[in-house]
Amino acid sequence: MSLFAGPVRPLTRELNVTNNEEKINDRITDPHDPGRMTGAAAAVAAEELAKIYPGDIHAVKGISFAVEAGEAFGLLGPNGAGKTTTIGMLNTTVKPSSGRALLAGRDVTRDPIGARSVSSVVFQDAVVDRPLTGRQNLELHLKLWGVDTSVGRRRLAELTGTVGISDILDRPVATYSGGQRRRTEIVRALLSGPEVLFLDEPTVGLDTRSRHDLFDVIGTLRERTGVTIIITTHYLDEAERLCDRLAIIQSGTIVACDSPARLLASIGPEVLELRTDDAAKAAAVLRANGVEPDDVVVIGQTLTASLRAINGARALELLEDGNVPARSATARHPNLDDVYLRLTGGPILSPADRPE
Repeated sequence: MSLFAGPVRPLTRELNVTNNEEKINDRITDPHDPGRMTGAAAAVAAEELAKIYPGDIHAVKGISFAVEAGEAFGLLGPNGAGKTTTIGMLNTTVKPSSGRALLAGRDVTRDPIGARSVSSVVFQDAVVDRPLTGRQNLELHLKLWGVDTSVGRRRLAELTGTVGISDILDRPVATYSGGQRRRTEIVRALLSGPEVLFLDEPTVGLDTRSRHDLFDVIGTLRERTGVTIIITTHYLDEAERLCDRLAIIQSGTIVACDSPARLLASIGPEVLELRTDDAAKAAAVLRANGVEPDDVVVIGQTLTASLRAINGARALELLEDGNVPARSATARHPNLDDVYLRLTGGPILSPADRPE
């Protein structure tokens, strides 16, 4: 049974998402209020959304996308790509410079109170008060949201039981681990029964075990509540694990949007990763043997190539025959880092930024 009233709606179609070119599909507008979309439309919609900060800093450059009710949609990109600014414009904490965004039919600029009433945010930084107990924090937020007392108590009990923090509710939040505080934050955000939940970098700062525990928590809550989830992340495993579709953002622009599986398929069945003192020669050998120029990316002394016309074993033979000096060579299945590398020409994370 769902924790919130109303049925969980399954995904019924793929939404086309592009940057600057195609508009949101299947939009139905209420004739009495042009700023409101009716129930048949997307849960989250953005059209040509842009943000320019003082100093002519173009943080977001006219992006468009739509998210189906019940979908988990990810904004994937490095720090500074525009993910958090996009989330801020959608949740009304950042005013768009141009464009339009709607949450469950509410225009975030024309009706910010309405937009806030159907959404909630888990911010990167904790907003629960550390001196208070978990229960005191959550009961305070129930009052702030004006949730009926009996409904609130039931919802609090169900949500805390689902995420596994019922037994620590009467301890001060200051005594919680990082993972426990993050679970408390997620419960806090769901107490109002939102239609749309924003998770801004939900696992930053957590250790590997806590990150994977949180993946399971988010998946379970999504199944139980049917809430639409928008996730920002720069962790590739997180994006692949949690999201139905991903929009890859680079310098304020969406460079690709699709399901993780289809993004991976776009790379081809195999990837060659080569460390060499002569990457230019290696690239020339591969290109001369059917590897497309756009499928070869060289960063320093590392070459990464998407293999379609030839397999990994044949590529290694060609490099050996071409007397290409190799420090190491690996043929493997593609991952989302390969997708990002091919689309942008650079890795999404430096080694120092990768999760433990």
